Amino acid sequence: MNWNNLEHPDQLDQIAQASFNNPQVIFKHSTTCSISTMARLRIEGKWHSTFKDTDFHFLDLHKHPNLSKAIEKKFEVYHESPQLILVKNGIAEYDASHFDISVEELNESLKYIYG
Repeated sequence: MNWNNLEHPDQLDQIAQASFNNPQVIFKHSTTCSISTMARLRIEGKWHSTFKDTDFHFLDLHKHPNLSKAIEKKFEVYHESPQLILVKNGIAEYDASHFDISVEELNESLKYIYG
């Protein structure tokens, strides 16, 4: 799986802009949390079944904690960890956290958005 690592706040503007062409998924990961690790493994195990043009972005919350607040502000999503956020047309269309993170739910949201 190819994750695009989030390291700078300006990347959020790029994600918002890119979301007008392709769905963008942000995964906020805590490297010290077993629930977060399980969520990451579920995503990585089934990512190939998502919409083919979906871009996946990875935020290591311990390395870049300031970006979580920037995501919260930019996409108006309350901070959770772990958290999966689907951005389309510059807006967070779907988010899930903890045990609710699944590729199946992400796919349902993608089908709803794309018909």
